[in-house]
Amino acid sequence: MTITSPRGRTEMLRPDGSPVRVLVVDDETSLTELLSMALRYEGWEVRSAGDGAGAMRSARDFRPDAVVLDVMLPDMDGLAVLGRLRRELPQVPVLFLTAKDSVEDRIAGLTAGGDDYVTKPFSLEEVVARLRGLIRRSGAAAVRSESLLVVGDLTLDEDSHDVTRDGQSIHLTATEFELLRYLMRNPRRVLSKAQILDRVWSYDFGGQANVVELYISYLRRKIDAGRPPMIHTRRGAGYLIKPGEPGDAPR
Repeated sequence: MTITSPRGRTEMLRPDGSPVRVLVVDDETSLTELLSMALRYEGWEVRSAGDGAGAMRSARDFRPDAVVLDVMLPDMDGLAVLGRLRRELPQVPVLFLTAKDSVEDRIAGLTAGGDDYVTKPFSLEEVVARLRGLIRRSGAAAVRSESLLVVGDLTLDEDSHDVTRDGQSIHLTATEFELLRYLMRNPRRVLSKAQILDRVWSYDFGGQANVVELYISYLRRKIDAGRPPMIHTRRGAGYLIKPGEPGDAPR
């Protein structure tokens, strides 16, 4: 999905609201750092590896949504790494990086199961654009209207003010809607009472922070009742929203 970020760009997220994960594999450290920085600017979570063995270890642990893979690695070539990746993560899209621009090299990479390729030197914008396309097509991040916020099975439409959880409509008051919208614009982030007061009520309640607790309890009754909880308290810090886990006890 996509949401509008505070900096005016759009962020692609996984269906559960967590950042997209990309594994970058290249033995050129400076190139890896540059790519990783560009991808993190997109709001994505990035890990890197400098050889094929490291790539496989990272892939097993990280479970990436996409892989940027150099064809030439010190311990094995990228085609061999791709074959191993496909056995363990058959659906993950792979974008090849190659210094070779011959038709034969391109055909070899695509025939081996690569999804796309870019030749060195390349622009960072091109790599990001191609990864966005690959991730969307793979279904790892669904493209939705920018007015729609999604966290787990909870959706909020900022235009129509419709709120649903697991397809069931939820009626909220205007203040409850604003509070939920603020939480969902910041999934997995702890928001303090002071931050919530400033954003939702737009002024300082002069110590009446218990109004936040009151409205959090209202939201929980409507959002979490009989379901795995999504709204959580971090004692002494604030509140956050994250996808409900199947093993969590319903409220």
